[in-house]
Amino acid sequence: RAADLRAPTVHGDGETTRDFCHIDNAVQANLLAACVDAEPDDAVYNVAHGERTSLNQLFAMLQEGLAEVVPDAALLRPSYGPFRAGDVRHSQADIGKIRRHLGYEPTVTVAEGLREALPWYVQNLPREAPVPA
Repeated sequence: RAADLRAPTVHGDGETTRDFCHIDNAVQANLLAACVDAEPDDAVYNVAHGERTSLNQLFAMLQEGLAEVVPDAALLRPSYGPFRAGDVRHSQADIGKIRRHLGYEPTVTVAEGLREALPWYVQNLPREAPVPA
């Protein structure tokens, strides 16, 4: 229901980026690492998708998916607040080492992961408490 939706607060202008990683990609990386024969004990890898997504892009993906179920979601606009002190403006992991050493290749994009998770979130939207009689 539209009444259940609240516009999110975005810190800054929404152009801050992160390298969001779906859990399936992390599981794949761990399985690859567990099955390698000759990797040194101290091998450390960045596990990520290897692409930056802005908070505005993330909001648009969520909004698009929600609007299919709750049409009024298309009307939501984020509320922009101040940047968080000490927040990193852009973040993207270098996954070159894990690609080379373990053959890691992320298989689930941010958009695909959100489409997969969205039905659960829609089903679990907070509902208004019933008014006692």
